[in-house]
Amino acid sequence: MSFGVFIHRSDSIYDDSPSERYQFPPMYLSRVEACVGGWIVYLEPTKVPATRGYFAVAKVQEVIADPAVPGMYLAIIEPGSYLDFADPVPFSSPDGVIERGLLNEAGRISGRAQAAVRPLAPADFHRILAAGLGDEDAFLPRVGEAARYEIDEEQVPFEHERERVIQLTSRIVRDRVFRRVVLRAYGERCAVTGLKLINGRGRAEVEAAHIRPVEANGPDSLRNGIALSGTVHWMFDRGLISLADDFGILVSRQVNDQDSVRAMINRSGRALVPDRSLQRPHPRFLAWHRAHCFKA
Repeated sequence: MSFGVFIHRSDSIYDDSPSERYQFPPMYLSRVEACVGGWIVYLEPTKVPATRGYFAVAKVQEVIADPAVPGMYLAIIEPGSYLDFADPVPFSSPDGVIERGLLNEAGRISGRAQAAVRPLAPADFHRILAAGLGDEDAFLPRVGEAARYEIDEEQVPFEHERERVIQLTSRIVRDRVFRRVVLRAYGERCAVTGLKLINGRGRAEVEAAHIRPVEANGPDSLRNGIALSGTVHWMFDRGLISLADDFGILVSRQVNDQDSVRAMINRSGRALVPDRSLQRPHPRFLAWHRAHCFKA
């Protein structure tokens, strides 16, 4: 299996959507083709303010010529494979760069670090993955759900590299990481009610909801997530509430107790989303929810 690094920045001139596709010029074709069927990590350049470093992992399904832009290509990301890291991994630390394959014989960073697409040594991939998945015990589900996680999850020694890759396909592992990413971004607070409730075991009562469900090919991306309390999550999944592109909270006319539902909504009437635009729900996923779930 081949591994790779795809450099991506949110203000890129390329038509990228990390959970779906990666656009690139012909000079990188052979490198990207080598990654087909394998996993890549996304890296935000160090010159980007407040860079996330290595921020996600995904699997390349295929490479096609870009039908919209002659001379360009698209790496198609396998549906359901994209996963934001629980802990974005810095390009370098006091111990040096984590991607050691970039070092030359003198131990300095080589020119390979400038390549937007580059191969990644298996040892470097697993080192980045181990750091990115983070502490799997943090942000566990609230009481009542924990037993399901503890029983279902296969206990795999983390040092075994092959099993680390297998973990990337585990729904249990992915749910834990997704929950951690979403709850951290929202400060463990329900975006609709504004309430932050912590149970007796120190676990947040709020849940990490997918805007476009996994069953409908929704990615495990923070921009496809929102923090919701249990009742609000239930209403959101059933289309009784939704969000406008400006995050205004929409209430379905089919709700039989309008006053009670509206009383639950925070005073602003808008979802309380993160300050950073890169952490807020993407309009594409909100549009999908309104079109396919919301009972207007």
